[in-house]
Amino acid sequence: MTTDQDSGTLERAQRRAQYLTGLEWHVGTFVIVNSFFWLLDVGIGQDGVQWAYWITAAWGFALAFHALAYLIDGRQVEEHKTREFIQQEEHERADRS
Repeated sequence: MTTDQDSGTLERAQRRAQYLTGLEWHVGTFVIVNSFFWLLDVGIGQDGVQWAYWITAAWGFALAFHALAYLIDGRQVEEHKTREFIQQEEHERADRS
């Protein structure tokens, strides 16, 4: 392996670790804040749940996309597509020559 490949691997690992840390913070904040909202809604509100459900549903939807972004990044889709486009471009250049 060359130094460029090592640094690329390190950068991908660091980016993935940042994604994971961000996702963990997002999940923790989601649980704590939504727990507070549910307690507030059930304890102070009228009979049944009034508004906490909608906040949890919308935020949960956003959290699902955050998790999906983490999983997709783990598959290195961007890197794979970049290589594919480079090969396509090289093939087109060879055809023109």
